[in-house]
Amino acid sequence: MRVLHVTDCYLPRLGGIEVHVSDLVGHQRAAGIDARVITLSGAEGTADPGWVHRAGRRPGRDEHDPNRSLVVADAELRSMLAELRPDCVHVHVSVLSPFATLAARHASRAGLPTLVTVHSLWSRLGPLPAAAQSLLQLRRWPLQWSAVSEAAARPLREMLGPGIEVAVLPNAVDPVVWHPAAYPSGTATTASGPTLLSVMRFTRTKRALPLARMLLRLREVVPDDVAFRAVVVGDGPQRPAFERFVRRHRMDGWVDLPGRLDRAGVRDRLLRADCFVAPAELESFGIAALEARALGLPVVGSAQSGLGEFVRHGREGLLGADDREMIAAMARVVTDPGLRAAIRDHNRSTPIAHDWDAALRRTGRLYGRAEVLAWSRRTTGVRGLPV
Repeated sequence: MRVLHVTDCYLPRLGGIEVHVSDLVGHQRAAGIDARVITLSGAEGTADPGWVHRAGRRPGRDEHDPNRSLVVADAELRSMLAELRPDCVHVHVSVLSPFATLAARHASRAGLPTLVTVHSLWSRLGPLPAAAQSLLQLRRWPLQWSAVSEAAARPLREMLGPGIEVAVLPNAVDPVVWHPAAYPSGTATTASGPTLLSVMRFTRTKRALPLARMLLRLREVVPDDVAFRAVVVGDGPQRPAFERFVRRHRMDGWVDLPGRLDRAGVRDRLLRADCFVAPAELESFGIAALEARALGLPVVGSAQSGLGEFVRHGREGLLGADDREMIAAMARVVTDPGLRAAIRDHNRSTPIAHDWDAALRRTGRLYGRAEVLAWSRRTTGVRGLPV
């Protein structure tokens, strides 16, 4: 089977789509599927395997003109679709994904089985970006739709309307790599108290600055004699403002900002932490949070996000409806070692449901549904059969 994955963003840039597509392709290829990637992202010095194609970025072309780059990439995409004739085109979209939107249009019109996976929460965004509006205009074409969580699927179902199925296709992690049995057991709490860890891009969407304000408020509500630390891993445009906030409020004695780390570095930090904090309300899934939960950490996050796919309030972690409730949840974790231990023991003894065996089975079933829809369109001219 040959699958072509199309994504505007890919490694070495770090993010949910980038990491998930790379992992998915790696596991598909290990399973004998001829999976390939075409993307707009630049390599930035990275040596690519032969199955990764970076479109619109050949030497001598104006890579600084995004419109010209997209025109060139579109031509390369159409050529690749014609030459490969993949058994399925798997399109990965976020809020702004013009290249992936073009791929969905070309593939469905060419009669190729096409699966679209939405990796973002298309809710509370105000007017949808032009790329999303363009993608939604394809609702009458034979596309199989999916989203990475139930939270992400709900607004998509409302936008597409009745009669169009939106399946849930969650992200996954490797249980061999992210299993607590592979690492020393016990709590990471030290003399400086429990450690709260976040891993994020320092952006408005990920709510970097609200996290800084929540940490400051947490220190105010937790008794002075209860020590704790916070570690925020990552980089991004709001990091300088975050650093200024920490210095201005004299938080640098207990807030650590180690910068961007690779996955091995993140795992090392997780193994030394007591709780993972995910402040983003528009988090469609949360791979870093799933990795933390797989290693046994309690997870504190927003009840409005996609964390509910793998975090139940009071079982795998604590979910808050707003910042006030998340601060209260963090305060409970910091001040109640019994609660920390109970959630940690539950997480360490309960295998995650979102592993790659399950993800590959779900993905394969949706490829089959996409094939039925494409066949129905070719043979009957209607959108497709009930699934």
